[in-house]
Amino acid sequence: MKYGKVFVVDDDEAIRDALTWLLQSRGVEAEAFASAEEFLGCWDADIAGCLLLDIRMSGMSGLDLFDRLREVQARIPVIFLTGHGDVPMAVGALKRGARDFVEKPFNDNDLVDRVIEALEWDSQRRLDEAAAADLAARLEQLTARERQVMELVLAGKLNKVIADELGITMRTVEVHRAHVFEKMGVKTAVELAQLLSSHKGER
Repeated sequence: MKYGKVFVVDDDEAIRDALTWLLQSRGVEAEAFASAEEFLGCWDADIAGCLLLDIRMSGMSGLDLFDRLREVQARIPVIFLTGHGDVPMAVGALKRGARDFVEKPFNDNDLVDRVIEALEWDSQRRLDEAAAADLAARLEQLTARERQVMELVLAGKLNKVIADELGITMRTVEVHRAHVFEKMGVKTAVELAQLLSSHKGER
């Protein structure tokens, strides 16, 4: 299976090399950075993957980098590498949105498994957000009248009832209904309801 990229940020060259080799041995693409500042210099809000971040580093610490990313609302999942004394800090970071933390010395397979889980989570989140954006774009295509008809169709009302409620002819209802189905990419009211079930807040 092809995973997203892992960004390893650690000021210890030996650990960077070991982690990069470990991840690549499991088929996971990895890129290493010697400092938080170096990573920020290459940061792009659209990058997909996972950040494997040492909590203590010279210069900007892992926690400082994490807080900086939160300030710009970065969504990339962050896994901290911690020493025993850093666990309380890591737990605090979890409460502020970090994905996970792994204590040193770590079990290789356990670490990679957690990284892969984070990569899969990030991939699914991006798919869900893309689907939501696509659905919102479809809804934006609907006219005000088409939205009215759609709401009444979703309420299970027959065309005749919809026509009476809106003061229009049944033929006009049928036309609006057909336009709604076409724009939303569905063929039935059931499909329409299923499509919108996870998007209620946007309607």
